[in-house]
Amino acid sequence: MQHLVGIVGYRGYSGAELVSILRAHPHVRPVLMEHRADGDGTGDSVIRVGGAKPLHEIPATTEAVRAEKIEIVCLATPAEVSMQLAPQMLGAGARVIDLSGAFRLRSVEEYTRWYREPHTHPELLAEAVYGLPEFCRDRIARARLLANPGCYPTAANLALQPLTEAGIIDRTAGVVCDAKSGVSGAGRKPSLKTSFCEVTENFSTYSFLNHRHVPEVLMVSGLEEAELSFTAQLLPVHRGILETIYFRAAKSTGAKDLLSIYEKRYKGEPFIRIHDAGHAPDLRAVAHTNFCDIGLTFDAGTGRAVVVSAIDNLVKGAAGQAVQNMNLMLGLIEIEGLL
Repeated sequence: MQHLVGIVGYRGYSGAELVSILRAHPHVRPVLMEHRADGDGTGDSVIRVGGAKPLHEIPATTEAVRAEKIEIVCLATPAEVSMQLAPQMLGAGARVIDLSGAFRLRSVEEYTRWYREPHTHPELLAEAVYGLPEFCRDRIARARLLANPGCYPTAANLALQPLTEAGIIDRTAGVVCDAKSGVSGAGRKPSLKTSFCEVTENFSTYSFLNHRHVPEVLMVSGLEEAELSFTAQLLPVHRGILETIYFRAAKSTGAKDLLSIYEKRYKGEPFIRIHDAGHAPDLRAVAHTNFCDIGLTFDAGTGRAVVVSAIDNLVKGAAGQAVQNMNLMLGLIEIEGLL
């Protein structure tokens, strides 16, 4: 059986990655959905390279969704566009996977504070299911509206949540998350900050302490805002996120004990790979995959611990995780199309 899955925003990096993954999915047929009034419906070279078959294209309207019997619509669009389209797609009978930040937070006040703009459909915030499969698989399977996690919070929470759950972090000492991302994380729209001459042979920091992904890290990890220092940095590479997380242990422990927390929590998880103590992951190992690699080191004398978490921001941080969630929502094998 071929499930029809629509993709809005297919010209962007995350949307194009989603098209690429779904083209190879054995049980899904991707359908391009044009949401812009000036769109010519002819697609774009970013998704045409290597395509063996032409893709079906329809307008992003309720009439088209009903006529084509689209089961799931993936919104790889800016938050303001997702807020506009999500209610329409839901009203047409489709389920929605939103790759923007429009429905990730729990309240209008929180959204307004971190995104610095009003939320136009607050009634959907209560319904939206946050889609980090390793922590809320059952809710994802039943979701009508799925909020795909941000790339930075995915890497951070997969590293932090098992530790906070185990009570191993000395929260009075604080947690420092030093997060670095490839340039594709900024999206495809041209800007001076992400132009070649600004990025190449350079390394820069942005959004000191107030990055819009911070509340997602707090929401899942259970940390308080005063306990977390998060800094985003821009690497001169195309894709990938590597986060180095520093904390102090709350009680006497060792590297093997910390590793056992991860091994127990992620036993059977297909997309989490735990490195041996003292070995850190790197971007090359996770590029073009849906894996999250985690490594750590620990100094028993001082209680200092360092955890490194690496993902591909376009796959596990966006499109791959959306497909992982889509598989759960459609009752398919979770790894389908991803391994």
